Amino acid sequence: MANQQNQQAKTNAQQVRKQNAASAQGQGFDTEFASETNAQEVQQQNAQAERRKQQASSNQQRQQ
Repeated sequence: MANQQNQQAKTNAQQVRKQNAASAQGQGFDTEFASETNAQEVQQQNAQAERRKQQASSNQQRQQ
């Protein structure tokens, strides 16, 4: 039983090589996702979330 678990956990080297080759050619999900990401918009959303977090924290401190 333990031997079966070890077999399932092994990495498929052929699949990894295939993914690496596709990545080197700029194909695949990771590069596609990155090219569709608007970095400036993400930064603005992160800044807005941080402001909300700080505001919520200060409101919570006032209530105590």
